[in-house]
Amino acid sequence: MRADTDDFLNLFLNDTPLIDSRAPVEFHRGAFPNTVNLPLMSDREREQVGTCYKEQGQQAAIRLGHELVNGDVKTQRVQSWVSFAEQHPSGYLYCFRGGLRSQICQQWMREAACEYPRVIGGYKAMRRFLLEQLEVICANNKLLVLAGHTGAAKTELLNAVPGAIDLEALANHRGSAFGKRATEQPSQIDFENRLIIAMLKHIHATPDKPIVLEDESRLIGRCAMPPVLRDAMARSSLVRLNSDLESRTEHSYLNYILRKTAEWQQELGNDGAGFDAFVDDLRDSLKRVQKRLGGDRYVELSQMMEQAIDSHRVGDPSLHRDWIRRLLQDYYDPMYDWQWQRHEGRVVFEGNFAAVLDFLNSARI
Repeated sequence: MRADTDDFLNLFLNDTPLIDSRAPVEFHRGAFPNTVNLPLMSDREREQVGTCYKEQGQQAAIRLGHELVNGDVKTQRVQSWVSFAEQHPSGYLYCFRGGLRSQICQQWMREAACEYPRVIGGYKAMRRFLLEQLEVICANNKLLVLAGHTGAAKTELLNAVPGAIDLEALANHRGSAFGKRATEQPSQIDFENRLIIAMLKHIHATPDKPIVLEDESRLIGRCAMPPVLRDAMARSSLVRLNSDLESRTEHSYLNYILRKTAEWQQELGNDGAGFDAFVDDLRDSLKRVQKRLGGDRYVELSQMMEQAIDSHRVGDPSLHRDWIRRLLQDYYDPMYDWQWQRHEGRVVFEGNFAAVLDFLNSARI
């Protein structure tokens, strides 16, 4: 039998398959990549056992747990763990602290002739390890921050740089007021875990290269940037990607209109529900910046958007370029230029897409 482990680094670097035996409510609050939730107890069962523990103590709670998870229920849950173990022989299981729940899972699997190791310390120890690693990375590793106007194709450039960290992909959000995706964002803890693991993989795969990230605000949708990382990025060198207004308009049109329409239709279908959801998304996004736009400008842009929506509905989405161009020119560009004044002294390189890509690919610590 493989031994239980507390080698958290290699678990994460190797994308080790993991069974999370915590209750679903705990799992949805935050877990790790490559993890499946196969709980020992349901949310309701966990609540009952927790109440019993508080009122009658540990032994009574354990007895109740065995009463609740018994017979066919126990058989089905053990079989789900054994099936996972057979499909992922290099994996491990864990609970919250690496204690009683994972020990019970391990024992029941053993009784079913399946030896499977667990993670010592469980979720709590792995989560603490990742947060400590983030502190170490931000203190000891060089970061390069990619900046540029909205629509400059920063994300596409990042994806062409091996090992770069795509914060927006990790948050499942495009970053701006119009950045909502058709699928849900991860929980804050899931976002942080994914981010830190991505950074660990980078520094172990390419220790001679700086960590490249896109310049982001405090929030990417509802996912907040970890303060220690934001502070490190605020001290880091900047690389500026330059792009003209027409190129940025076209890029935004591709991302926020054509691709977003396809995303909503893939999620909700082509029978009208997907397009209606896309339209609601656009309108809500414009409302989010209404106050900053001002009344008259908001009304004008809203009217332009509605004309584009009507045209799009009958097969011609091209009018969206008009309001996108105005929004970039009158709202996003002035805001970016004002914010940029505080950062200009940190720029180590600037240029077009090809020049910046070459610089980042050749950058070394």
